[in-house]
Formats: sequence, structure tokens, C-alpha cells
Amino acid sequence: MTPSNDPIRVLIVDDHQVVRQGLRTFLELHEDILVVGEAGDGRLAVELARRHAPDVVLMDLVMPALDGLEAIRQTKQLNDAIKIIVLTSFTDDDKVVPAIRAGASSYWLKDISPDELVEAIRAVHRGQAQLPPDIARKLIEALRAEAAGAAGPAAAPAAAELTIREREVVRLVAQGRSNLEIAQALVISDKTVKTHVSNILSKLSLVDRTQLAIYALKHGLAEPD
Repeated sequence: MTPSNDPIRVLIVDDHQVVRQGLRTFLELHEDILVVGEAGDGRLAVELARRHAPDVVLMDLVMPALDGLEAIRQTKQLNDAIKIIVLTSFTDDDKVVPAIRAGASSYWLKDISPDELVEAIRAVHRGQAQLPPDIARKLIEALRAEAAGAAGPAAAPAAAELTIREREVVRLVAQGRSNLEIAQALVISDKTVKTHVSNILSKLSLVDRTQLAIYALKHGLAEPD
């Protein structure tokens, strides 16, 4: 992650030039955001991600040459530190769940307000998962249905290594709580929460909070023991 006084480097990916220009024009009004490039298809997006190593990519899904889902996968394989925000017109379950599983940290519709988008960029750059309520609901419903189809959620073997306090942190992460909210709920420091989250991700071989929330939902760790 870049130092806090450095601007957040953003790559804009959308097959409509007018959308890209509109996003660039607004984002460049903010001193803490630097647009490092634009791409009109997934293939160019991956190449520019390789070339510029942005902190955050705004990724459309339906594009020529290479669609957004595959571009997300290839970008994360290229550099897992890059955070990806899906910015699309589609709320279908067959788009939301695959995008999150491919590595997207956030999923928003293009009617998001400019101010909300800036906050989403800042949030994912800080390592926080960002999903609007309706998208989060779709994701949770899809994962619960999947777990039910597999004879109900069952804790994975790796979850057995978690301490009682770590399980509490996992449950709160799955509820979408921030580190500060978790700290307040458990009466511990924000720094301690960060340490717990880091240890949990390491134990479960996960990359970020989004993956942790999905893991918790799939394995029955999102509800109190």
C-alpha cells in the first residue's frame, strides 16, 4: 500500500469513452486520487495494470476482447495487491458472485453517486470490503443456498485453528463491520483487531476481508457459535 500522503492510483476500465471521461473528470477533482490510465477492454486493462501497477481499478464487466470477470482474474494473478471495484449496470447473481470470487473487493452499479464512488475507492484502498446492501444481500443469499445444497454449512478443518476471539472477529467481519466497530463491540483496540484479522487471513490462507466474509458464510462462521 502506498504511504497515506501519496495519491490513490486509479485505472478506469469501461468500453464507453464517455463513461471513462466522466469518471476521470470527477476523480481528478480530488487531490488524493490520481488517474493513471484508461482502458476500453479487458485485455488492455490487464496490460495497463501490469504497466502502471494501480492501487485501485474501476472495472466494467461486459466489454470486448476480454470481459471484466477474466480481466479481474488476470489482474489479481498479476498483482494481488491491486484492489478492484466492479462498476457495472448488472445486478444478476451470475455476475455478482463470480466477480467477488474472482477477486473484486467491491461491486457497485453505475448509478452510484460520485461522492459514494470516491468513498468506495478510499475504503478499498484501506483494505475494507465495500458492498451496497442489495448486492451484499444477493451475495449472502447465493452463498447460503450453495451451502444448503451441500448439506448445510460445516466448519472447514482450517477453521478449527481459530481461537474463540478470532471466531468472534470473523463473525463481525462477515456482518460487514469495520475494524473500529469490531473493536467497540469486543472492547479491544483497533490495533488488536487489525492483528487478529491478519492472523486469521494467514491461518485460513485468504487474501482480504471480502474472501474472509465469503469463507465465513460458506462454513457457518457468520453466526454466533
